[in-house]
Amino acid sequence: MTQHMKTNTIACTTLNKPYRVAIIPARGGSQRIPRKNIRLLNGKPLIAYSIETALASRLFDKVIVSTDDAEIAQIARDFGAKTPFLRPANLADHMTGTTPVMQHALRFLIDEGKIPNEACLIYATCPLLTTEDLQQGLAQLNQTTSFCFSATTFDFPMQRALHITENGELAPMFPEHISKRSQDLVEAIHDAGQFYWASTQNWFDEEIFGPKSKPLLLPRHRIQDLDTEEDWLRLTQIMTLTSGQTL
Repeated sequence: MTQHMKTNTIACTTLNKPYRVAIIPARGGSQRIPRKNIRLLNGKPLIAYSIETALASRLFDKVIVSTDDAEIAQIARDFGAKTPFLRPANLADHMTGTTPVMQHALRFLIDEGKIPNEACLIYATCPLLTTEDLQQGLAQLNQTTSFCFSATTFDFPMQRALHITENGELAPMFPEHISKRSQDLVEAIHDAGQFYWASTQNWFDEEIFGPKSKPLLLPRHRIQDLDTEEDWLRLTQIMTLTSGQTL
């Protein structure tokens, strides 16, 4: 990060009201579920849920969708998000990580001359996210944490996982733990893939899952990956069963 950027970042933090943004990445080329980010879920484009939750939280001065796709950009605007740029092709393939996309969006804002104090990356694929999750994440970030991200527990002890070897034989992933009782194993957690809070500075200087990061643990029933049609069906069932209920 340049010295110019660091100086402006410090200056921004002296404002009476913190300036915060949400960035929602949504590329057009979803491979496993085509056009996933705007596929209709209970009659509404999937990305709309993340936009509406971010806006309803009242935490953000701007909710920005980072996309390379004109149709996604238009739908994002229809639901109240901003799309001040189209993401370049080199940041829109299936190999592009979260951090470079976030840094690209933040550099755009830096070049505009107003640097956020904090920025939250929210995935377009988390319709079970709540405003309270975002608010609690920000509160935890402010407790001297470099990153706060959503996480949940594994529903089975990961230390007792099995795998099939290259020669077709069954083998434990962690042989030293395979015979232990589940209650004697340390409970493991994993990234829930919903949101990631950090200061603008830390988006450039720190790792999301570094030693100073803290997870906000969410219940497993509100976490659903969206990588396959089976995942989509399960999410549809969850949304139908919980419609109008507090999750």
